[in-house]
Amino acid sequence: MPELAEVARIVHFIRKHLVDKTLSVVQTQNDDIVYGKVGTTAAEVQKALQGNKVTGAGQQGKYFWITLSKPPHLVMHFGMAGWLKIKNADTYYYRVTKPEDQEWPPKYWKFLLETDETPKTEAAFVDFRRLSRIRLVDCPADDIRQYTPLKENGPDPLADKNIFTAEWLVDKVKSKKVPIKAMLLDQANISGIGNWMGDEVLYHAKIHPEQYSNTLSNEQIIQLHKSIEYVCTASVDVLADSEKFPEDWLFKHRWGKGKKNQASVLPNGDKIVFLTVGGRTSAVVPAVQKKTGPVAKDITEEDQLDTKKEASTNGKRKRTSVKKEEEEDDDDDYSKTPKRAVSKKRASNIKKEDATPVKEEKSSSASQAGRRRSTRNSK
Repeated sequence: MPELAEVARIVHFIRKHLVDKTLSVVQTQNDDIVYGKVGTTAAEVQKALQGNKVTGAGQQGKYFWITLSKPPHLVMHFGMAGWLKIKNADTYYYRVTKPEDQEWPPKYWKFLLETDETPKTEAAFVDFRRLSRIRLVDCPADDIRQYTPLKENGPDPLADKNIFTAEWLVDKVKSKKVPIKAMLLDQANISGIGNWMGDEVLYHAKIHPEQYSNTLSNEQIIQLHKSIEYVCTASVDVLADSEKFPEDWLFKHRWGKGKKNQASVLPNGDKIVFLTVGGRTSAVVPAVQKKTGPVAKDITEEDQLDTKKEASTNGKRKRTSVKKEEEEDDDDDYSKTPKRAVSKKRASNIKKEDATPVKEEKSSSASQAGRRRSTRNSK
């Protein structure tokens, strides 16, 4: 699922290619899930956008919006597999290699936009899994975060630094009695942190993801705050292009997961193990992330053995894309079903409006094959 960093990337491209331009052509396709689940229709979105001028774009965690010269404004969430494509622009944070991914209009589009200048800009919101959400919010542009769904979510670590302070985080973490990873994933607490970012944050903070939040010391929570700011800032600065992530990040070395005869290890030989926390697969380095209080369940001693010899025989791990992590974590979360449909058990852990199981469209898994991390410079 696109997280804070990936959403920041698309906001960057909206500002670059769409802001201050008038939408001369708007097409929408009816979808009673993507639009209907949040009380909007495709026809209403088309009417609101047609002929209107894009005045800005913003973000709160995983949500982002496009403000227009007159309300209502467009607020969106990518769900598991949604994205905004801009024709002839490198909006994706991984390299697209299949020929059909270059087609225009793209498959599974929900709306298409064209601007009135020459040459025109064309954009498309796509989602083959139909777990994204597109809605209209009727309010002044400056007040958009005071309305649903944004007002129900916690502060954005980068956009709300005046709120997201170390002192605030100490109080918030201490007030909960849940595994700290689950606390970070709950968007009502903090906006934007998802699975890979949560793992990266906890690794740098040296905190075990299953330890109960209320058992962490003030010093640990202050370090957690520093790690959140570091991971969010560093990943947004490179527009979520994981090729440019620091080499010492956990993200770079976790890809042996689930593969026969391939252990996931750090360059120094520290083993990476995988647990389920808060309904998501979590990468943990037991040698670094020590338990200092009660946890949801224990890691076995075997998981904590030194594996330097194993690391030397396996060699350098192939680096993989942010997108691959999403797909692998999807498989974990959806019980590896052939069509990766949303299970009832998993759906209960997703925010209610985003949890409706839907029938997969044909060729959805095939359309994702052959994709690798973008190695191109961001435009």
